Amino acid sequence: MDHTQVLIKPLISEKATLAKETTNQVVFYVHPAANKIEVKKAVEKAFNVTVERVNMVRKRPGMRRKFGRAIAKVSGSKKAYVTLAAGEKIEFFEGV
Repeated sequence: MDHTQVLIKPLISEKATLAKETTNQVVFYVHPAANKIEVKKAVEKAFNVTVERVNMVRKRPGMRRKFGRAIAKVSGSKKAYVTLAAGEKIEFFEGV
């Protein structure tokens, strides 16, 4: 799988911003079939940084409920928390 297919988009949220500032982690939505090795290679190739480790989180698809009744289907997703080496950073969030 090519690195452009592995990384879908970066995640911008309060938790992701806090992880970036405190533990030097960047969070991405990734392809559901991607594994840790593919994500590590994709981030290193796309951003020219050194990756220490990758943690993956999968959210299963489900139903959104209101008053006990299902109203909508919520799609699943897969996120990768990428820990960068000391002194490394990705510049695409700077100034936002």
